Amino acid sequence: MEPEKERTGRTPKKGRKRRLVPNKLVGASEVMRDRWDLEERQQSEAKKARLSAILFAGNREITHGQLCELLKRAVLGKFSVPKPSGCQLFHQNHLNNVVVFILQGMSQLHFYRFYLEFGFLRKAFRHKFCLPPPSSDFLADIIGLQKKQIIGDLPKEMEGSLPSSSSKVSINLQNDPIVQKYGSKKVSLTRCLLTKEEMKTYHFPLQGFPDCENFVPTKCCGSITDNSPLFGLDCEMCLTSKGRELTRISLVAEGGCCVMDELVKPDNKIVDYLTSFSGITKKILNPVTTTLKDVQRQLKALLPPNAVLVGHSLDLDLRALKIAELNLEALASHQELEAARLEPKNTAEVVQQLNTSVLECLDSMGQKLLFLTREADATELSSSKNCQTIKCLSNKEVLEQARVEIPRFTFSIVQFSFEPFPPNLTEEMSKRMRIKWMEMSTVYAGPFSKTCNLRALKRLFKSFGPVRSVTLILETHQPHLCIQYEILEGAQLAIESLDGILVEGTCIKVQRPVTELTLDCDILVNELEQDSENQGTIYLSGVSETFKEHLLQQSSLFLGLEAVILPKDLKNGKQKKYCFLRFKTFGSAQRALGILTGENWKLKGRHALTPRHLHSWLRGLPSESRPPGLHVIPPPSEQETLQVVKVDHPKIAAWRWGRKIGELYHSLCPGTLCLILLPGTESTHGSLSGLGLMGIKDEEESNSPNECL
Repeated sequence: MEPEKERTGRTPKKGRKRRLVPNKLVGASEVMRDRWDLEERQQSEAKKARLSAILFAGNREITHGQLCELLKRAVLGKFSVPKPSGCQLFHQNHLNNVVVFILQGMSQLHFYRFYLEFGFLRKAFRHKFCLPPPSSDFLADIIGLQKKQIIGDLPKEMEGSLPSSSSKVSINLQNDPIVQKYGSKKVSLTRCLLTKEEMKTYHFPLQGFPDCENFVPTKCCGSITDNSPLFGLDCEMCLTSKGRELTRISLVAEGGCCVMDELVKPDNKIVDYLTSFSGITKKILNPVTTTLKDVQRQLKALLPPNAVLVGHSLDLDLRALKIAELNLEALASHQELEAARLEPKNTAEVVQQLNTSVLECLDSMGQKLLFLTREADATELSSSKNCQTIKCLSNKEVLEQARVEIPRFTFSIVQFSFEPFPPNLTEEMSKRMRIKWMEMSTVYAGPFSKTCNLRALKRLFKSFGPVRSVTLILETHQPHLCIQYEILEGAQLAIESLDGILVEGTCIKVQRPVTELTLDCDILVNELEQDSENQGTIYLSGVSETFKEHLLQQSSLFLGLEAVILPKDLKNGKQKKYCFLRFKTFGSAQRALGILTGENWKLKGRHALTPRHLHSWLRGLPSESRPPGLHVIPPPSEQETLQVVKVDHPKIAAWRWGRKIGELYHSLCPGTLCLILLPGTESTHGSLSGLGLMGIKDEEESNSPNECL
């Protein structure tokens, strides 16, 4: 019962060997790894500083420490600083400047509450990411001023928190086997690896051993260095008629990104789920179709040759995975030689790199940091010897000084300060934001005949995207349906596809509920589509479990494909029936959309509307529900606040300062790495997560939507 109007590539980008792949939302690991190889080849062709197109994993969060890593790499380059775990910066030596704008007092809530007012920021920066709520000194965290402590040298204020010699519980770390083996100082990564003999002693599965005959070899051929990527591995097992077998595998990359989280169906009959240890039950495992061979294939595709695994009882996990080391002996010998040759130098370098601030990096290059701030907001950074601090009386003066001073420095931090939302207003606005997105993702459809096939109608609306609920409305003369979608793209696609269409001989209207929160919905949807992060990203509904394999087989049709994002159900781990494809340019995405919604693929789709980090942020907002369409008058607090048109009001500030930062951005020289940070807020009443926007001036302008491959 499809409507009459129903809508009846990529060369795999090859990748770097050291690559952190996206978290559990990302299914096409092969695509991601292939992409890095091509990016590496492109480095020799276009010598321009640029950021990786896929900066972060599914929820797009980057920690303050990862941000500091990126800034240090921007200053010193790839040979002096370990790779940032959150993103990739290519051709650092072609960067001309680094400019960081901090909008103190603002959060992710500000950005999406006043999304239309932040016109320049949302259109200019393709890379957006979540920030955790700030600590007591956000600026010190991202510059690395608090990272100069070395293990063993604790700050005085922490001394009292450790057990003293007179305590009932005394800890003698000198007798700890780890301390006895490695000492109390930081050591290089290669020093912490198990040797060949240790692996034999602890019964790790090794290729050629009698009990590892049917194990899959890793074919490890990468040289392990101090910069090799770390992956945390954990497995859950059950008891079957043949012994212990794998039921779940989790793989976490450095930085905390979940690369893989899969439930696995054992090959043999389960006699004990071991639920008390694993949490796995019969109900959870029943719908699972993933096998051990599937997992082995994924692991081999995901892990680079020089990966280092970290975990508890790794020997048991590897045996459950039936994976064995192939050339362990040669590898171990190489590691021992490298450790012996480079140990004194590397150990000192790693400690120094991990505990060096951005200021010290600049000092080593003979440069100074420019810090512009209001006098009332001076921090520890202001008193640093390698920092040129200019204190101003107002945000306006900060802006004026920035125009003059930024061209004179290679690294600048410009901090504007705004009044944060009052706690009561913050809670109210958070709830209303969640309601707004819920109502934007809800559609009313009808009228339908009283004898309509309800099951067929539900199937029709579910074909556009994942549905939370379908409600039959009988208050009207003829039946209507209220469909609440999980994501905005599903609702928008249903409106565009079905509004004004004949269904079972009746012309139906499909529309959103009209409330005070959805009055500007059409404008907002249009602006979301124009968001630079959504340019080049398409949404598809109706994808099957074999979609990824089919896509890879037809990769020549989809030039410029950068990532395949296959969301999974958080409860059962099953792949959902929709996905997002991200392309290098708008033109590539447009072409792919035409192919995938055509006769051969028969999928439904459109251009994406919701940036990837937005999904996790919306899930974190406080729950609030109301019947769609119910008119709610806002409490006097926000009503009165929004009527006060003052220069420092958040709505006016978003429009005014977003525009002024845009003017300043356009005056920056090409090749400038620019970050806009809304740090978030932390108070006794609760915390708000922050938002970061990032781009390199030339790169952002070259990714305009009119550019095609």
